[in-house]
Amino acid sequence: MEYLNIDAIDVQLLELLQDDASCSNQWLAAQAGISPPTCLRRVRRLLESGLIERQVAILNPDRLAAAVGHGLACIVEVSLDRQGAEHMDAFEAQAVAEPAVQQCWRVAPGPDFMLVVHTRDMPGYLALSQRLFTASANVRNAKAFFSTKRAKFETRLPLPPTV
Repeated sequence: MEYLNIDAIDVQLLELLQDDASCSNQWLAAQAGISPPTCLRRVRRLLESGLIERQVAILNPDRLAAAVGHGLACIVEVSLDRQGAEHMDAFEAQAVAEPAVQQCWRVAPGPDFMLVVHTRDMPGYLALSQRLFTASANVRNAKAFFSTKRAKFETRLPLPPTV
């Protein structure tokens, strides 16, 4: 992985964009104290370098549930029988291909994977668990923890303070 050289203005732009990536280039430039063309050039460089992975809309699950039906969120610990690289890669590929799997983490020690899963309801979760955990001969154990309340959800990554 190549080292990316960023300065205090880049860090400030990243901070501002983590708060609201939909802000206008003019507003962003004014907040950072740079010209709009310079701001646009810097943001494009941050995108092209991969520091900004993507820009998305974050949906409120409670409001969405009220609009389209109830949602079910859970965190699932998954332990595999065989932990060879090819087995880990195979399960990971299967998990990330599932739209209901929002996050997939390889972890140690303890289980092999932690998944953050959102489904419409319990039948949706059961169908997912059948496809992902039961049908796979390599899954030894899957332990689900169902959410009763989301106390905090943050996408922001900590950045060094700007001077």
